[in-house]
Amino acid sequence: MFVITADQVDSRNRPDIAEATIRELTAALRDGLLLPVDRTAGDEIQMLVGDARHALAAILSLSRDGQWSVGCGVGDVSTPLPANAREAGGPAFVAARAAVNDAKKRDTRFALRGTHDGAVDAGDAEALVDLLLHLRGRRSPEGWEIYDLMSTGSTQADAAKRLGITPQAASKRARAAAIRAELAAVAPLERVLAATDDAAIDREDS
Repeated sequence: MFVITADQVDSRNRPDIAEATIRELTAALRDGLLLPVDRTAGDEIQMLVGDARHALAAILSLSRDGQWSVGCGVGDVSTPLPANAREAGGPAFVAARAAVNDAKKRDTRFALRGTHDGAVDAGDAEALVDLLLHLRGRRSPEGWEIYDLMSTGSTQADAAKRLGITPQAASKRARAAAIRAELAAVAPLERVLAATDDAAIDREDS
């Protein structure tokens, strides 16, 4: 399982965005959440996600605008699950706490920690997520406009029409934003995260 803990960056000097972020993540993740997205303390939020696809989606969403330090803990959790994340516990929650503390000191403001080293090391998964976050961090507002359309199923030609630009301009934006590279990387990265989770749980059960 994946526990994601996020702490708002520079919260003393910025508006509190926790409630708005909780609503956005709840709508985006839907059935992927094993516990509701929860405000755990002050400007910190936490969630329990059951699979790698939704975990990566949450990480990318939280990391998009640089407003959160994001920690992901991978492994087992204590059962039965309580009603909310504030009351939950287990190795993955401990790992998520360590991860968000480490994330505050990293360029990408992201860290991933596993409960045990396994066949797929958590550091390997973290490095691959870092690459994707660095790529996204260089994307222009215009690049994000076309990404938001293409990532939800629009073709490049359709995106050009909706943005009121020529197909050539859309192609230039897409290349500069490395959109096809990102979309191609998502599924393999989900598999790496899933393997990290499987390895951690196997070690805990052995």
